[in-house]
Amino acid sequence: MEELRKLEQIQRTLSFMQSRSLVTSSCSNSHDSNRFLANLILLLVQPCGKLDMDDKCRLILKHVPKLSSSFLEEALLWLSQEDSQNNCIASDIVVEENYRDPLLSNNDDLAMVGLDAMQRANSTLEDFCRSYFMFHGMDANCPQAIFKYLPELSFTESFIYQLDSMNEKIVDIPTNGVTLFERDFEVVVLRTSENQSSKLMNVVKNDPFRTLVSLLEQHGLLTERIREEFRCGEEYWALERKLCCALKSNKEISVKEAMRAIHLKSFDYRVLNLLLYQLRGEKVNDLHMEFLSISEFLVEISDDLFDYEDDVLENNFNILRMFVRIYGPSTAPTMLAKYITEAEEKYDNILKSLDPQLSSNYRRRCEEATKEGGKISEHPLGTWSIPPLIVDEESYRSNLLNL
Repeated sequence: MEELRKLEQIQRTLSFMQSRSLVTSSCSNSHDSNRFLANLILLLVQPCGKLDMDDKCRLILKHVPKLSSSFLEEALLWLSQEDSQNNCIASDIVVEENYRDPLLSNNDDLAMVGLDAMQRANSTLEDFCRSYFMFHGMDANCPQAIFKYLPELSFTESFIYQLDSMNEKIVDIPTNGVTLFERDFEVVVLRTSENQSSKLMNVVKNDPFRTLVSLLEQHGLLTERIREEFRCGEEYWALERKLCCALKSNKEISVKEAMRAIHLKSFDYRVLNLLLYQLRGEKVNDLHMEFLSISEFLVEISDDLFDYEDDVLENNFNILRMFVRIYGPSTAPTMLAKYITEAEEKYDNILKSLDPQLSSNYRRRCEEATKEGGKISEHPLGTWSIPPLIVDEESYRSNLLNL
């Protein structure tokens, strides 16, 4: 998303330049020239301490005469040597192996998470508290209820997010360990050694939850159902890699595998829910688990429809992308609607079986979440809106990045 945001900024800058007649169109490399000027303008308008625009302009005018191609080539060589010495990896995969990716550290027997993973997990934890606590008779507005179990819940979800982030990275890492995303993000380059690529893949593919399982077991929190959900997580990541690679290489996709993946995708919510039962010393309520599983399925589809264009850009798993490849653009919406209708019928039937107060509270929570997501609808989960379908994804990415 950060790369996409940068591209949007550049596009707005290019539009501004065009309105001020600053674009270059006479030379053969006019696109590159305009892009360079756009990046320069973006750099100049960024805040920098106490410097104002006049200060920046004076500095530029004073030092530009000192700049030359030989000076820049020397600077490039200097920076390249510094990168080599620090073993820095572009695109934020690894800055220092033992710190940026704790799961790649030498502490193989410790379950560790990084700050970035904790930050990414935060929104999921908030949603979990507001949507699932009520099924445990807990008040999500009570700080004591949240903080009592927050360490275990937060650590577990952050660990999962960390693994999920690593899995997304290796989707685009080929066997030689070098990947160029120029067609996807124009000039974002991922450089990684074969050893680091191999280690990244080994962590995700070979018993990735081992240290977390060991930690939960030590604290008496591990159950067979939690183990099973971890296995579901591994299966989902394997399917995500397989299906996304198949999309990029124009290979056939199985509807059975696509549907299996979308059902597995919310495994982390089920892990948290089962963990909360264990933390509270309660027996798992299978009716609640079944209902929430259907709700999770519908929410995942809704999210995929909302994120469709972004997922095409980033080559992420998205059920609509899969259906367009499997059924074609004319049939895909109809087939997806069929699965949605079947799930909604199950959802409504089980909802009637819940305690009336719980049913009412959950409906209210769904309405809140729908409004917070920017949707207004009479249905608690929102209306189903299929975005414009992208048949040629490669062309779509190229066109967007070349604007």
